[in-house]
Amino acid sequence: MKRRNFFRSGLAGAAGITLMGNRALAGNSKRDEGEIVYRTLGRTGLRLPVVSFGVMRADNSALVKAAYEGGMKLFDTAHGYMNGRNEEMLGNFFSTVPRESFVLATKVKPAGVDRTGLPSKDTTAERFLEMFDISLSRLKVDYVDILYMHSADTAEMVRHKETVKAMLDLKKQGRVRFIGISTHKNEPLVINTMVEEGIWDVVLTSYNYRQTYIDEMNSAIEKAAAAGMGVVAMKTLAGGWLDRERTKPVNVQAALRWVLSNPNVHTTIPGITAFDQLETDLKIMRDIVLTDQEKAELMAEASLPGLYCNACSNCVPGCPNNLPIPELMRAYMYAYGYHNAAMASELVSETAVESNPCAGCDTCTAHCVRGFDIRAKISDISRLANVPYDLLA
Repeated sequence: MKRRNFFRSGLAGAAGITLMGNRALAGNSKRDEGEIVYRTLGRTGLRLPVVSFGVMRADNSALVKAAYEGGMKLFDTAHGYMNGRNEEMLGNFFSTVPRESFVLATKVKPAGVDRTGLPSKDTTAERFLEMFDISLSRLKVDYVDILYMHSADTAEMVRHKETVKAMLDLKKQGRVRFIGISTHKNEPLVINTMVEEGIWDVVLTSYNYRQTYIDEMNSAIEKAAAAGMGVVAMKTLAGGWLDRERTKPVNVQAALRWVLSNPNVHTTIPGITAFDQLETDLKIMRDIVLTDQEKAELMAEASLPGLYCNACSNCVPGCPNNLPIPELMRAYMYAYGYHNAAMASELVSETAVESNPCAGCDTCTAHCVRGFDIRAKISDISRLANVPYDLLA
């Protein structure tokens, strides 16, 4: 389906959810005029505001304090964010408030997972548990409410026995209340596999108005919610900007309300790095209705490629060098959408590509369904391969 037609289909689907969803919303969320809108995170029973704090790029404890005092309850971080400084910042703040007054989620990425998303001999429970212990120490807590297996993109990782057993053991020990998976690509496959396994409490998934496989996403999310899994949405702003120069911002309110028009999404974790962003999110937390004007503004953005990569991997077979194009496109979004060169550098380093790997290639047939100039973006972002991470962090 052509991009514009597919986009119309996605918006129509979201509108349908809103029109038919009043009864569903009544069963899973609470709304009083001017008050925070809450939904229950599946079988966890956690009653959360529909907007939570994605802490990934935040380094200001005053911002976290303002969010906490403004009514946000769930704060989402990860072992690898900012080389651990992200968890340390949260630990320093949350050690000053009652433990039961907030919900803390962190993520640990299993070691040794290859470029195709498959585990190796280095993907061990011991290493996973070592990283979790470090995270718990940084966070200065005895337990986390949600522990995610970070960035699992294959059914094999959803079913990886060693890692799954380690997470279940942590849950039995009370060091983790609920377990889940975060996924950036192949999301419908990952979510459906999680439902089949029946052991997972929460899924953290990319979900936004620019995904070209929104019907599959909606189906998988519906199955997850029906099975009692909590559904947390990330990448809700689709990169935040529509151009490299950051002159065309995504309509934040419209994009976030579009996500929340799906009653099967229980909360969202937009990244917050500034007080004006927090102010916007606190307002949306109290008013989630997507207006006709906002729908029209989202439609107007449909013709632009944007910065968000669907990670569909349709481009990869056309690359003679078998480059990890989706990962490089995500790094490009981190650099120019998130304005975070350090984060982009870390991802480029993980791909192990050299600077300008497309140089001299004249047989490439890689094509992007969103219209990205793949060669130009790879040539641009791969320059980070020659920049030491510590110069950017």
